[in-house]
Amino acid sequence: MATPDRQTPPENDLSDPRAARRHKLGLIAERGIDPWGARFDDRRFIGDVRKMSDQVRFQTADGQTRELPDFDAGDVDYRQWKADNGPGTETGPQVRVAGRIMLSRPAGKLIFLTIRDWTGDIQIFIGKKQVGEQDFELAKLFDLGDLIGVDGRLGRTNTGELTVFAEKLHFQAKMLDVPPDKHAGLNDPDLKQRMRYADLAFNDGVLQTFLDRTKIVKSIRRTLDEDRFCEVEGPTLHTIAGGAAARPFVTHHNALDMKLFLRIALELHLKRLMVGGIERVYELGRVYRNEGISVRHNPEFTMLEAYQAYGDYESMMDLTERLICNAIEALDGRYQRPFGDKTVDFTPPFQRRTYADLFQQYAGVDPGDAEAVRRLADSIGLDTADKHPDVVKNEVFEARVEDALEGPIFVIDYPASICPLTKRKADNPEIAERFELFVCGMELANAYTELNDPDLQEQLFKTQLEGMEEEDSMAHMDRDFVRALRHAMPPAGGLGVGIDRLVMLLCGQKSIRDVILFPVLRPE
Repeated sequence: MATPDRQTPPENDLSDPRAARRHKLGLIAERGIDPWGARFDDRRFIGDVRKMSDQVRFQTADGQTRELPDFDAGDVDYRQWKADNGPGTETGPQVRVAGRIMLSRPAGKLIFLTIRDWTGDIQIFIGKKQVGEQDFELAKLFDLGDLIGVDGRLGRTNTGELTVFAEKLHFQAKMLDVPPDKHAGLNDPDLKQRMRYADLAFNDGVLQTFLDRTKIVKSIRRTLDEDRFCEVEGPTLHTIAGGAAARPFVTHHNALDMKLFLRIALELHLKRLMVGGIERVYELGRVYRNEGISVRHNPEFTMLEAYQAYGDYESMMDLTERLICNAIEALDGRYQRPFGDKTVDFTPPFQRRTYADLFQQYAGVDPGDAEAVRRLADSIGLDTADKHPDVVKNEVFEARVEDALEGPIFVIDYPASICPLTKRKADNPEIAERFELFVCGMELANAYTELNDPDLQEQLFKTQLEGMEEEDSMAHMDRDFVRALRHAMPPAGGLGVGIDRLVMLLCGQKSIRDVILFPVLRPE
């Protein structure tokens, strides 16, 4: 495919494919046809047209109408079938379709095209006799990648392929650049993401991934709406970067002469709404973290956060499981899903294991033995200097345990000291009622029984602030949030789900950049 910065060649140099396309553009305009198309009402999506295949019939000479066999199965020869059932005439419904030309096969006074819209592909038969001299000459000016409309009859060719037999052609737009090579394709990851329009249009499966993403998001909203959650829109500009431990993007508001932060989480504003009486609330939106880029991280990503009054972290486990299973049903209902060289079984119920048990199993030391944990951390190269024992323990957990979690598995009951927004277990204040959901070593969801004690919350904030650097997101207390808690927030369960990672897992994509339409890229 031509690189984006290549200069347009002189229009008279028809050896250059782009110049040849511009020349055809001019010839189309000379015919009095707008080469950039016009309104094209009443067309059917190609996927819907393909479902009309059972309306293609064979009428015998004696007037009998016969349904055609399933030629798409590949075990019936159409020519032989017609010979056995003929003489007769094929009949089919009139259809109107539009799409991008993906394949062209001229054959004398016939041209076979394959066009594609966002629901599928279909073959187009263009015969000079059927469309007339004018439209057949127009068809000779078509290039791969052009957009066209077709009126015609749905039927089958002699090979049994479902086809629209064109009767009238409508030119809709000329592609002036050159499409990717059919075999080499558009394979460079950076170029695919930079030129997402070409990736979607020409690389098989890409469009379907993003259409599936839409189905997943719609399913999530539908599940929450059915559970009477209220969707809201919180602010994306915050005066304090709170709700998570992350480095924020910083901006400046000129009129008020104040620093603002792009939000790193949705949590604290949603909890304010629970105080105000919105007992089941969620937001599905973008958050921003000024951190590294990898196959699992993008600085701008989509997060679901949901809060349920009078629930707890077990309520959130049930909700998370339901959200994922309903999303699978919205896709295709297959609970065994490929992910790289693995197959993940999402059949509920998901496994539930405690943080301590998993630490003992995979790290090989007692998580309650701080010295043993620190020695292990030192032996695997972790920096333990001046760190709280639970912070060291969690770094070991991340290094030794998480990658071993094939899942889906709910890891429950985390050390309380690393969960400042979480309610402690009544019978063990050292343990927080928190879970993280892991699949293939990747964290997919995080949830708490929410802390609603304002005095304890203020105390934990102060403890957490000690020694933090000024630019750290958790280095400033959200005093208004503490004030809100003093107005009584109901006991609640809260949940956060990384939507991009969920789409990765359900669509079998190994990189987050392949499920985000426009990931962050370096300048060209």
